[in-house]
Amino acid sequence: MTYINQLLNHENETVTLKGWVYNSRSSKALHFIELRDGTGLCQCIIALDDVGEELFEAAGTLKQESSVEITGKVVKDERSVGGYELHASDLKVIQVAENYPITPKDHGVEFLMENRHLWLRSQRQWAAMQVRSSIQFAIHKFFREEGFIQMDAPIFTGNAAEGTTTLFETDYFEEKAYLTQSGQLYGEAMAMAHGKIYTFGPTFRAEKSKTRRHLTEFWMIEPEMAFYDLNMNMELAEKMLKYIVNYILEHNQKELDILERDTASLQNAVDKPFKRISYSDAVEQLKSDETTNMLDSMKEEREKELAEIKKELEEIKKEHGSAKKWRKAQIDQRIKEIHARIDQIEEDLRNIPVWKESASNFEWGNDFGGSDETILTMQYDTPVMVHRYPAEVKAFYMKRDPEDEKLALALDVLAPEGYGEIIGGSQREDNLDTLLERIKEHDLPEEVFSWYLDLRKFGSVPHSGYGLGLERTVAWICGLSHVRETIPFPRMMGRLSP
Repeated sequence: MTYINQLLNHENETVTLKGWVYNSRSSKALHFIELRDGTGLCQCIIALDDVGEELFEAAGTLKQESSVEITGKVVKDERSVGGYELHASDLKVIQVAENYPITPKDHGVEFLMENRHLWLRSQRQWAAMQVRSSIQFAIHKFFREEGFIQMDAPIFTGNAAEGTTTLFETDYFEEKAYLTQSGQLYGEAMAMAHGKIYTFGPTFRAEKSKTRRHLTEFWMIEPEMAFYDLNMNMELAEKMLKYIVNYILEHNQKELDILERDTASLQNAVDKPFKRISYSDAVEQLKSDETTNMLDSMKEEREKELAEIKKELEEIKKEHGSAKKWRKAQIDQRIKEIHARIDQIEEDLRNIPVWKESASNFEWGNDFGGSDETILTMQYDTPVMVHRYPAEVKAFYMKRDPEDEKLALALDVLAPEGYGEIIGGSQREDNLDTLLERIKEHDLPEEVFSWYLDLRKFGSVPHSGYGLGLERTVAWICGLSHVRETIPFPRMMGRLSP
């Protein structure tokens, strides 16, 4: 058996492909079957003269997602998807599928989420999962090259990293336990043993939020480094993101093309230094005339685009009725694209007044919300590193700035184009007495942190770390508008199936 992504190595050879019918069309003596096998697409040409009447008729019964084996000669053709065709000499039908529920027409999000197990087979979802896999590989590769070792933090935990308000509580043999919201505290312990470690695993947040950036179950990459200060932490975060993006640009261009991702912003993330800005400067920028003018211009541009794209929609709908079959398929696809873009534009137009109000009324000392992050990142063409936040809005374990006790040595990395926070981190508090004070200030039970406090009793050192949200990173790199498309089976508020 040969896979589609290997066809370039088998030009003019006879091979067998096994897969599913992605699309098909027919003429009097030819069937054109677009086959997918998980590695790509290939057009298979089944000619009556080559396979005989019985197999030719069998090919004509195949519906979308029917499973087949097709044997034939590999022929190079730049016009075909993937650059190669298979001229069939034999066909074996494994199963003729029932009528497939997901068609080229425009389906609502709720319908697609209910059929997520099937939606995963579509080209855009396939491409997003391919990029996700490559990002995961690039992360492991980066940390190995940087001298880190991977270690694992528990999923069941008896203590909270940042309080219990957003934790899923569970009964653990008549003892209260929580699903982890971060492996960070355990990561600190492991870093004291190995110097530089990272964890990569599922985390859980019981936030009752339905925004496009929130999942209740998601994956986090959390490095922890002994003898690292905040600046070293920032350098590592930037180096890691540049490495990941560069890897995707080198290895996943086909998938980015399917996703219609404009890669100029991604290339900027590789080529340019990240913008670094203090929290205080970021607040000033939010409240500036420059931000107001940017949002006003954005509103005008979106309104103009909306009028133009609605006009195009009306024109191609008129064409649809008299169009040939192949053209109707093109129009159906374009209608889907237009509806998706209209939804995005209308969402932007609803959000712009909210963003303006949030920015103009923002007060120093508040934490940035999604709107504030969106506005900040729209003004830069690279990720933005915001540092030194008010200590009051940050976790108890973050070290204070020795030059200003009101500030924590915290770091957030905000992805450009409105994607917002993808990394959160800090230099950790390494003084035992100070950490005890912080635990009391946050009204946390000291006894559950006894093991964590031991790290400050036995060889405490300056140390730092951060967490990268995998799904938000996938959304940014793929140019996806919602994190529900960045994970095979998303878990969100109100979504536990399939």
